[in-house]
Amino acid sequence: MSAASAAAAVWAGDGPVARALRAALAPASGIYAVASGLRGWGYDRGLLPVYDPSLPAVAVGNLTVGGTGKTPMAAWVAAALAARGAHPGLVLRGYRGDDEARVHRILNPDVPVVTGADRRLGIDRARALGCDVAVLDDAFQHRRVRRVADLVLVSADAWTGGGAMPRLLPAGPWREPLGALRRASVAIVTRKAASDAAVDAAVDAVTQAVARTAGDVPVAVARLTLGELRAVTGGEARPLDSLRDTPVFAIAAVGDPGAFFAQVRALTSRLRTAAFPDHHRFTAAEAAHLARDASRCEEAGTTVVCTLKDAVKLAAVWPRAAGGAALWFVSQRVVFERGIETVDGILDAVVRARPH
Repeated sequence: MSAASAAAAVWAGDGPVARALRAALAPASGIYAVASGLRGWGYDRGLLPVYDPSLPAVAVGNLTVGGTGKTPMAAWVAAALAARGAHPGLVLRGYRGDDEARVHRILNPDVPVVTGADRRLGIDRARALGCDVAVLDDAFQHRRVRRVADLVLVSADAWTGGGAMPRLLPAGPWREPLGALRRASVAIVTRKAASDAAVDAAVDAVTQAVARTAGDVPVAVARLTLGELRAVTGGEARPLDSLRDTPVFAIAAVGDPGAFFAQVRALTSRLRTAAFPDHHRFTAAEAAHLARDASRCEEAGTTVVCTLKDAVKLAAVWPRAAGGAALWFVSQRVVFERGIETVDGILDAVVRARPH
């Protein structure tokens, strides 16, 4: 079991082992809650400094650890701002080899990507590169920089309820309670399952929970869908439907690998999977093992598929021996099902805030 799967099992499990581990982690969660609450209190009352950045900024973030679709949503926001005539720059912290930065450069090749722990300096660098607006990826909890708007994502696929006292890190996946959405400009409920009754119900449950907890914060719903297949080497493209009812070996090292596997499983039930921790850095030995595992599948003609986030790391180590299994990737596309007019209005306001 991967570290990501183990953490998810502890956070969501109902068995005695999961309950015991959560109980053991409860004191650490209490310390985290106090520290996070004091920090938020300091910002709310102006006791901690908030800096005006050199460019108007819009932040894309969430309340939980991974798996909500921040990277594809931030890329969508950057593209939407560019379509309005702005010159956006993507500013992110950077993590473990900057795989997310490389993903952004593929999704928006004309948008500068700046990485660094200091978002304020990152925005300055984006301005020096000719940008007139900044998109902050994974920055809802980064309150030192003032922004025009905060887009906060909540995953319906992983929803287990977010009452007044959710399980905060490390006993659960929550960075902040749901009430933190009061600081948001819009709450965006994301879903990866196209037609699933349980996820439909979760979307409604999240919407109702936001209304109860965060008052007048508007809610939008966005579905993350798989794009076309592309070869990691050579860039050959295939329609996604070519996977239908065929044997597939899916690899994922993302925040919610189960959601990605569910998307692929909607195309074919002949699916084998390999999950790794989020941001996992694949070694050549691991890639060779995965390629051999795919080649030894009982069913001939198995297609090996990964996410774009994994492809930027696997490309350098995937074996290219003749007869070996080829590696394909898919990226996530953002399709709004509800509330696009609210998001459009927010982005229009960001564009109007640009320096003249």
